[in-house]
Amino acid sequence: MPEISRFLGIIISMYFDEHNPPHFHVKYNEYRASMSIKDLNLTAGFIPAKVRGLVEEWAELHQDELLQMWETKEFHSIKPLV
Repeated sequence: MPEISRFLGIIISMYFDEHNPPHFHVKYNEYRASMSIKDLNLTAGFIPAKVRGLVEEWAELHQDELLQMWETKEFHSIKPLV
């Protein structure tokens, strides 16, 4: 599972062979969740509200890039939230 970004203890990744809808995975300490790329809603798991807000902010900035990565499977690093 390629790591796409890491910031403030949050790890964002995608799997190579994943099911639809397009989504990415979030790890933060013992928390795990999946987030939809299109509407930025959690599709599985749980992350604390503060972390979710940071991930949503980051994902909004990179939404088109994330969707393109999902469609092409050409993974690369994305700038972290600063």
